[in-house]
Amino acid sequence: MSKKTQLNFKLVLLGDAAVGKSSCVERFVKNEFFEFQQPTIGAAFLTQTIPLEDYIVKFEIWDTAGQERYRSLAPMYYRGAAAALVVYDITDPDSFDGAKTWIQELQRQGAADIVIGLAGNKLDLSSQRKIDSKEAKSFADENGCIFYETSAKTGANVQEIFVAIAQKLPKNVLPPQNDHITILSNEEKQNPGCCGKK
Repeated sequence: MSKKTQLNFKLVLLGDAAVGKSSCVERFVKNEFFEFQQPTIGAAFLTQTIPLEDYIVKFEIWDTAGQERYRSLAPMYYRGAAAALVVYDITDPDSFDGAKTWIQELQRQGAADIVIGLAGNKLDLSSQRKIDSKEAKSFADENGCIFYETSAKTGANVQEIFVAIAQKLPKNVLPPQNDHITILSNEEKQNPGCCGKK
């Protein structure tokens, strides 16, 4: 049996404080949920693999802090990211506005072909919902984002949104090749060919 190719991609999580970014990642990576999650300081780094049909996607995940004071650090984390998951809380309209701002920033400053997922988290609190799922879906569609409503608490759709992002990433990414540096021997340097001869 042939070993499946593994493709590595950097994925960054963005969103306001307390929307459940870390909880989503914990659910995805470790299948765990903690009712009381300490706020992330700066950013946390985790990895997780997703086996797809023909290859394996390995996500190198940067879970960024949502507090305003860390906002200026965000570009450092999303620079070079192939994918981003922007999270908001379906019970908090301000966090949805924040998610829109993040998506616009990624479209302006992120990689041109970045794959963006939008997660409306806390689906387990549907009775307190303030953001209509149709409105969020419509915004996601207009901006070319993958959209799911998730619950880190119950696990609903957490795996699904990461898998959907993985499936949308380019399959033809080659591992970095370092063998394209041509080293000239002294002889070649001294004899640059017909036109360089005196």
